[in-house]
Amino acid sequence: MIRTHINNLITFFLLLLLPGIIAAQDNDTNDDEPDYFDENYLRYEDHLYKDSIKTVLLYREGWDLSFPIIDLNANDKLRLRFDVLDNEIHDYYYTIIHCNAEWKPSDLMPSEYIDGFTENHIRDYEHSFNTLFDYVHYTVVFPNEDMKPVLSGNYIIMVYEDYDQENLVLTKRFCVVEPLVKIEPDIKQATLIDLRKNSQEVDFIINTRGLPVNDIFNDIKVKLRINNRWDNEISDLKPLFLKEDQLIYNYEVENVFAAGSEYRNFDIKSIRFQSEFIKDIIFERPYYHVYLTTCIPKPFRVYFFDHDLNGKYLVHIQEGDEDHIEADYVYVHFTLKYDAPLTDGNIYVFGQLSEWSFNNNNRMEYNFEKKAYTLTMLLKQGYYNYEYVFVKDGSTTADNTFIEGSHYETENDYFIYVYFRNNSLRYDKLVGVAVKNTLKNELEINSYFKK
Repeated sequence: MIRTHINNLITFFLLLLLPGIIAAQDNDTNDDEPDYFDENYLRYEDHLYKDSIKTVLLYREGWDLSFPIIDLNANDKLRLRFDVLDNEIHDYYYTIIHCNAEWKPSDLMPSEYIDGFTENHIRDYEHSFNTLFDYVHYTVVFPNEDMKPVLSGNYIIMVYEDYDQENLVLTKRFCVVEPLVKIEPDIKQATLIDLRKNSQEVDFIINTRGLPVNDIFNDIKVKLRINNRWDNEISDLKPLFLKEDQLIYNYEVENVFAAGSEYRNFDIKSIRFQSEFIKDIIFERPYYHVYLTTCIPKPFRVYFFDHDLNGKYLVHIQEGDEDHIEADYVYVHFTLKYDAPLTDGNIYVFGQLSEWSFNNNNRMEYNFEKKAYTLTMLLKQGYYNYEYVFVKDGSTTADNTFIEGSHYETENDYFIYVYFRNNSLRYDKLVGVAVKNTLKNELEINSYFKK
């Protein structure tokens, strides 16, 4: 009798809990990604924490298309720009955080890597002028008299609101180089026959003369990137050969990148005229909508050279003088023809316009009526590069060859970062950065970023 009563009670409680269990299971099986702005925890990467923040640019002062890399103890400056789609003036502050070679916070105190104040107020801002979208444009130039990094390595600049470091606005990566080694890159068509048609090989030599390297396999870390993308970085290569003060990295597989294709582009510097790859420009009150021509996959097309920006974009307006406050925002509509939706992953519009990441903001949705993937992005006027990438479910790397194809002839920029840390150091020094373009002569870091 008692056992029967207990069983009845268990059954009763299970019936009460069943709807919640089913709902939880439904949530667990939901394939939708979490909203990009939902979780406000600090990320040591390029990230926007509020949906009102747009067009975040960080570059070496004097050249908008440069990468945020400066020399230690030099007069180099970085400029951070961003817009807020709002008429209000916000109270923004910034600081910099030192990271190790893996982009995790180092064990240093701010006073150990910052000369000056550990946080500063952003005072330079302007309202947009003669635009349909109202926004406030903010900018800050650093290092400055109030804040200067005194150690080499990886950094993020963190912007937050109302003097509250938990009220995050954006984070952006940059690097400070202490040039203590010489890097000799050699970018070429892949050696192995199976990879020769579609891949590029990154061989290089590191000259360590003058650097106290005791354990070459543990004191030195190397990172390789193509067009400074983060998701497909090659890391932790060990030297294959040693020759006096030279570390020789001459692999045939471990240092190979899929070369991809030249980036697609569109030009919205003017919304009065339809430039190449723009199908239509329509004013749908109260804003402009730009419809790009329908794209098709091209994985098996022959190589075609184009002078691209290797995935970057440039803010510019033809009918104005001040690009950063007179350029308007427009809705850009992307369409990629595809016969049926993919079941094991998603298609994204990818490049600097997506912060080189993939999330709900740049994920395309399948339209059964059009038999195509579609996406609408709010973008500032300018000239844009982009590509379509496939991200397999569960993967953290974007495949830009699935839709775009890959050709060994493709023009790319390759970046080689060399870090040093021995037993006496508490942080990873960035002791060398080399940039090599596949079609141009070797580019020294100083001349490359000071164009």
